[in-house]
Amino acid sequence: MAPHFTIAEASALIAARKLSPVELTQICIDRTEALQDTLHAFILRTPDRALAEARAAEARVMAGERRGALDGIPIAHKDIYCTAGLATTGHSKLLQDFVPKDDARTVTMLAEAGTVMLGKLATHEFAMGGPSFDLPWPPARNPWNPAYFTSGSSSGTGAGVAAGMFLGGTGSDTGGSIRGPAAFCGIAGIKPTYGLCSRMGILPLSFTLDHAGPMAWTVEDCAMLLQAMAGHDATDLGSANRPVPYFRSDLGKGAKGLRIGVVRNFHETDNRADDAVLKGIDEAIAFYKSEGAEIRDVTLPSLQDFQAAGFIILVTEAYAVHEKWMKSRYNDHGELLRDRLAIGGLMSSADHFQAVRHRRELCAATAAAMADVDILLTTAAPTEAPKIDNIPKWASLAKPGFTMPFNVTGLPAISICSGFGPSGLPISIQLVGHPFQEQTVFRAAHAYEQATEWRKRRPALAQ
Repeated sequence: MAPHFTIAEASALIAARKLSPVELTQICIDRTEALQDTLHAFILRTPDRALAEARAAEARVMAGERRGALDGIPIAHKDIYCTAGLATTGHSKLLQDFVPKDDARTVTMLAEAGTVMLGKLATHEFAMGGPSFDLPWPPARNPWNPAYFTSGSSSGTGAGVAAGMFLGGTGSDTGGSIRGPAAFCGIAGIKPTYGLCSRMGILPLSFTLDHAGPMAWTVEDCAMLLQAMAGHDATDLGSANRPVPYFRSDLGKGAKGLRIGVVRNFHETDNRADDAVLKGIDEAIAFYKSEGAEIRDVTLPSLQDFQAAGFIILVTEAYAVHEKWMKSRYNDHGELLRDRLAIGGLMSSADHFQAVRHRRELCAATAAAMADVDILLTTAAPTEAPKIDNIPKWASLAKPGFTMPFNVTGLPAISICSGFGPSGLPISIQLVGHPFQEQTVFRAAHAYEQATEWRKRRPALAQ
């Protein structure tokens, strides 16, 4: 197959007029054509539109009017991001024929930056029900081995980026839906600070836990995408009104002087990770220590506490969003979504209130524990990806996840590849920062990524 490019590599080549946006877009279209029937990353493909946008980007480059670093870069959007004139389904029968009149705010921002849109991507149904086999479209598959799970709900984005079907994409994260697929598919994915990116025009799941963010092959690529996505939006009541920094400002500064807190109780006690994941964490710690970072142990409240509060808030708010359809079109939902939503309908206002109250306690405890560190380190997933046909309906209740704590607290958190497990599937570390300190998160993640070989390895089927 054609060569793979990162966003940063392609951007530099386009700027130097050594790579045409049209050529790059055609590479992505061809790779998608070869892999779509295996990976099911896309729900809707728009190759003609993409080539037209690529030609426009090329014309801007040749005229010396390039819009910026993302001009001419092929991306795709999770199919909960509204796209004017293009179906936005939420991967659900309920919205199979829904065509929005307007783009989501972040879709507009990325388009204004000159990105080329290749289409809409598979998700879990309404970002919650999956992997489901009773929907109009099949679930996305893991490109490292299509018999395995991508995690969710930004499943198509994770699969497509890892396979090189596009260079970056949008995701959403309510309990781990960016970082989970990033972990299982071996890419980078950041859940920014709550409020940094507008959610206007993105199908909601839980208003107080939903985050929008980018996914890409590298940390630098995520920073480049986030640059175009971040910013205040007065129409999103959760949006933060603050200046947007330059997210690549600290890339290349290394790890020296960083204070990194290892949350051992998460991955060693609360939900013990497997040996390969623990080895990856230990090797990351050794790297940071060798680079002059200060390493210390940090104890947070238990994963189960975060999971309990987050789960109750998520399912009650999600039920509130979907109540009308749950009462009028119950059987038009996939089984996994309707059962997961139904549990929210059985909870009381007292349950929700107590979860919100406990959330405040968890946020305060986390802030206190982070007072003397810049970064927290744990994992985003305790194992490699499991088989896609072996995912329990209530997996999140059986064992607490590693991503929910940072939805509950709203902190910026990135998942990056830290190696491969015994089945040859990716494993991860997760790095977490203080509110609106994405630059520091990117700095720490980029330093590790640059020092390892993991970005040189792509899924065999995408070679």
